[in-house]
Amino acid sequence: MKQNSHNVDISALEQPGLEKIERKIRGNVGRAISDFNMIEDGDRIMVCLSGGADSYSLLDILLTLQKSAPIQFELIAVNLDQKQPGFPESVLPDYLNALGVEFRIVEEDTYSVVKRLVPEGKTTCSLCSRLRRGVLYNVAAELGASKIALGHHADDIVETLFLNMFFNSRLKAMPAKLKSDDQRNIVIRPLVYVREKMIKQYAALREFPIIPCNLCGSQTGLQRQTIKSMLLQWDDAYPGRVDNIVTSMCKVTASHLLDGDLFDFQNLKQSDD
Repeated sequence: MKQNSHNVDISALEQPGLEKIERKIRGNVGRAISDFNMIEDGDRIMVCLSGGADSYSLLDILLTLQKSAPIQFELIAVNLDQKQPGFPESVLPDYLNALGVEFRIVEEDTYSVVKRLVPEGKTTCSLCSRLRRGVLYNVAAELGASKIALGHHADDIVETLFLNMFFNSRLKAMPAKLKSDDQRNIVIRPLVYVREKMIKQYAALREFPIIPCNLCGSQTGLQRQTIKSMLLQWDDAYPGRVDNIVTSMCKVTASHLLDGDLFDFQNLKQSDD
């Protein structure tokens, strides 16, 4: 596995054209793939497509990289139709058929399960994510996928870092690459170096047929939304701060933290020399 280059450039451009912003995103995705050895020759990658700007952009960039990569890999787009009321069932099949991309639509009524088990007014994200993850892991095994690609971006990573710090007392974010709890799947996040605002600009320029989430997307008062607002304020007041946080997660000095499991403080003694 290649070592992380730490040369992470995730600053957004002001009013970029499509070609310029695509080149920027493609470069950051390529760097993430290299840093974390995300894609290997012969991989069959299941790209989770929700209908949001993040997953559309992820699939689009991976299709572009597939054409120029020095290795061969397959892509299959998978959408989990969770049976949310008003979900436009034809949008994704029409889009993917027009692209000529292999895809599968999985129908699983997790929406009713979440609404039944989560009291009104409580956060649905945790249960919804667990149910969705379980279904997608099974589908990946059925499809013979060697990797599962998710559309989480740099802002998602930083938001998760602060949520874990503020509410779970842990210094923990989202990993760029991980093995699933059931040990069957490798999950990758190729957009880990890409800022959300850049993805939104790209999605608007590409005119993706965005499908809003009527479950978690409609909730108010979520702690993640509070953190997101904080990051937006930082972007305005201190440009580059959020980018620096992402880069800092690539440059961890264990001896300057307080975790004895990461650094052997107990046996740290003065040299005899």
